[in-house]
Parts: sequence; C-alpha cells; structure tokens
Amino acid sequence: MADWGPVVIGVVLFIFLQPGLVFQVPGNNRAIVFGSIKTNGKAVAVHTLFFFVFYALLILAARVHIYTG
Repeated sequence: MADWGPVVIGVVLFIFLQPGLVFQVPGNNRAIVFGSIKTNGKAVAVHTLFFFVFYALLILAARVHIYTG
C-alpha cells in the first residue's frame, strides 16, 4: 500500500499557491493582487514560505494520508 497523501497535497498546494495564479503577496503595486499573472522575487519567496507552512501543517500536524491498493 502506497501513501499518496504527501504527493497529492504537494501537487494541490503547488498549483494553488503559484504566485500570480490565484493571488500574489506582495503584489507589484499593492500588498495583495488577485489574478495577475505577473510576479516578482519577493512574491516567490513569500509563496514558498506559505507552501512549506501549509504542507507541514497538513502532513505532520493533521496527518493526511491517502492509501491505494
């Protein structure tokens, strides 16, 4: 039995936390920008921290597991 929880959670968070796809913190002209495709280095760093925190909370604290087979 394979545990697909970390893989699925990682892919979903990666898709939704891409800077500029859904939201961007910090934005180019504002603190938060929704739906712009443009990004910057600060936003990439902030979204990397968001990804790490949410991933760690879901995998380690909430113990999300998806078993197959």
